[in-house]
Amino acid sequence: MGNRLSKIATRTGDNGTTGLGDGSRTDKDSLRIHAIGDVDELNSNLGLLLSEAMPDDLRDELVGIQHDLFDLGGELCIPGYQMIKEEHVEKLDALLAKYNATLPALTEFILPAGSRAAAIAHVCRTVCRRAERSIVTLGKAEALHEHPRQYVNRLSDLMFVLARVLNRFAGGSDVLWQHERKSKKG
Repeated sequence: MGNRLSKIATRTGDNGTTGLGDGSRTDKDSLRIHAIGDVDELNSNLGLLLSEAMPDDLRDELVGIQHDLFDLGGELCIPGYQMIKEEHVEKLDALLAKYNATLPALTEFILPAGSRAAAIAHVCRTVCRRAERSIVTLGKAEALHEHPRQYVNRLSDLMFVLARVLNRFAGGSDVLWQHERKSKKG
């Protein structure tokens, strides 16, 4: 990469466009840029999650996912290019199986709450769902490979599971939705 990022303020986007990885330019509010931005926001939230206490193996796995998300952004940045493949999706499937096996079955809905790390994992999950919607929308307008969509779908599921794991790591448990609670009127 050398000096590729030596100048951050290029002013080339002052007219409302941005450059893609293939050298073309597109509007900053295009479907492609929305998808790239949502993936970037997800990656940033994962960075925030990584500032929290967690098991070392989970930390390493999340750092790997951050690298995958950077690759996903690269794939979205270059129309027709492919970086996320079936093995990336399979890696998430394996992590889902690994962490799900440590958790009790859910009998109620849970709230996105608990420890700070679990709450951040839930934020990651919801941002991931938005990224998935953006990728689906982009895929309706332009040709995309199927694996990015599958990857973010699995990742949002994994973030739900990891929120539960992180609550237990912090010494807590799931925060159950109390569907029959009485509302306080006053």
